[in-house]
This record gives sequence, structure tokens and C-alpha cells, in this order.
Amino acid sequence: MMEKDALKQARETINRVDAEMAALFAERMQAASAIADYKKAHGLPILDAEREKQVIAAGSERVVDDTLRAYYVDFLKNTMAVSRRYQQRLTEGMRVAYSGTVGAFAYIAADRLFPDAKKCAFPDFKSAYDAAESGNCDAAVLPLENSYAGEVGQVTDLLFSGSLFINGTVQLPVTHDLLAVKGATLADIKTVVSHPQALSQCDAFIKEHDLKQVVYENTALAAKFVAEKGDKSVAAIASGDSAALYDLSILAQGVNRSQMNTTRFAVLSRAEERQISTKAGAHFVLLFTVRNEAGSLARALNIIGAHGFNMRTLRSRPMKELLWQYYFYVEAEGNIHGYEGKCMLEELAVCCDKVKVAGSFV
Repeated sequence: MMEKDALKQARETINRVDAEMAALFAERMQAASAIADYKKAHGLPILDAEREKQVIAAGSERVVDDTLRAYYVDFLKNTMAVSRRYQQRLTEGMRVAYSGTVGAFAYIAADRLFPDAKKCAFPDFKSAYDAAESGNCDAAVLPLENSYAGEVGQVTDLLFSGSLFINGTVQLPVTHDLLAVKGATLADIKTVVSHPQALSQCDAFIKEHDLKQVVYENTALAAKFVAEKGDKSVAAIASGDSAALYDLSILAQGVNRSQMNTTRFAVLSRAEERQISTKAGAHFVLLFTVRNEAGSLARALNIIGAHGFNMRTLRSRPMKELLWQYYFYVEAEGNIHGYEGKCMLEELAVCCDKVKVAGSFV
């Protein structure tokens, strides 16, 4: 009994100190904001290495305990790193990560969602995700699924293993055009270059014209490659925006099989915007693994339905580090943070090894 009382008291102390630290953190960031204004007005860099050394030296002297001193220095370094990112946001504006290059569909989606933000290009999904997760960017815009080709498995895996939350989505109609250098004709084209999903979505056109396929990182970079190569026999499947960007001709418009082709992009950020879940038409994403017991998946799905949540999507994905083990991806309608949502999560914890709310969107 005495041990439990001591544990309770220690936790109450931590809660009280955390509340005080939250207020002091807000006060510190207000001061950082004023410093950011000064630096912007006087053309000074965000990083002041000498000042940070002084802060660490002064701070370490305030901690008497030799063991704790090293941890406090780490705490100060982390705090100043957060302050730098905040000042950067204030002075340079919002930074949004995406995979690809200017003209790629991901860029178009990011620009539609954040027209005034600085768009930061990364070579792949994970690099863009890591940039947002580390704080180097404020958010990442990545594709969740395509209405023709299905889910984007790499992004789903990042949602399961990473710490970012979905805080919004946008649906982008995808129209693929055939782009080539000036002077080329459709009859000249022997090879087509593009992202694997774009090639899949245009397979009927490719077969009809008996074109050789070459896989490229993304559609916009494929267009750039064609422009730089200058070969009239090579074309790219990409957006019309890419044609204008790289001074290419559009030999054929809308070469994708489905004219209803749409890609859904997600906004991923470090903090969960819980108020989204209270809006009309809100959906949430739930990721979970079930125990290796008969009926465990059925029980998990029954729990979700029993609390009034309508599942719109259910998918399984392999856990690459565990042979023949899978996790499950669910999209459902409703408020995950309301009373029914909390009860559902408590019940799922009984039959699932891992349960993760990956965010909400309308």
C-alpha cells in the first residue's frame, strides 16, 4: 500500500511540474518569437552558435547533481532545436515536404493544400515523411491511394511504423498525357518512361501502341529526363503541367485507362488535430495487429461495428520484419475521440497487440 501511495505521489508531482513547464514553454516561445522578429528585421541567421553555447554553459551550472547535469544539457539542446524550428517557421513561412519534383502530382496536391507554403522536394516517400517527423518540415503531403491502382503501400507502412498523424486529405483528379520533345510525333515514339503506377494506369494505351516501358522515380522527373535526353523516340507519361515546365509537346491527352482516375493525398504532421474528429463527415484511420488466436480479427471488427462506426476501408499489410504476420488498416466514419471511440479503443486493447489512431480527416 505504501509503495502505491509513493507511486501516486510521484506521478502527481510529475503532473504538476509538467503543467508548470507547459506554461513556461509557452512563455519561452513568445520570447523566441520576438527574437525571430529581430533577426528577420536585421537579416541575422536563425542559428547563433555562440549564444547557444552560453545558454548551455549557464544552464549546466544551475544543476548541482552531476548525473542529472548531462541530461539537462540534452534537454536544453532539444529545447533550442525546437526554438530554431519555430523561428524558422516564423521567418521563412511554412515548409511542406512532398515526394518528387516541381510539376509532379504530389507537388500539385501540396500547392493546392498550402499555396503560400514553401514546398520542399524529396526523392522518395520516406525522405519526405522523415523531414516532417524530424521537424525539418511542418508537414508532408503524400499519396494514400489511387482509385485505379489502389493503396500506396509504402505510405501505409510509414503510417504504421512512424509517428505522424493524418490531419486532412485532398482528392486530385489524375490525367496522364504523353509528352515528348518538340518535333516528335506519336509514330516516332518507341519507349515510354514514367512511375510504375502511371504506367499501370495507362497500360491499355501502351499495349495499343506497342511501347517499351521504362520505370522512373516519378512522373515529373520522367518528363525532365525526356527533355534532357532530346530523343524523339522516347516519351514520358506525366501531367500537362510537366509539359509546360520542361518545354515538351503533348502528343496525346488523357492516355490513362480510367477517366475517373483520382489520387487521394494526405496531410501528415507531428501533432494530431483532434477537433477535426468532431466535424460532420469526419473519418478516422485505425491501424492494429491482432493476437495469434482463433477469431481475434473477427472480434476486433465486431468491436468497431458494435460502437457504431461504419468501416469504409479494411486492408491488410505484411509486417516485413515478421514472416507471415500482418497488420490491418481501417478507415471508418465517426468521432474516434468521443465517448464511443474511447470505449472502442479500450476494448480493442484486449484482443489486439497494437492499436494506433493515425489521425482524422473530413
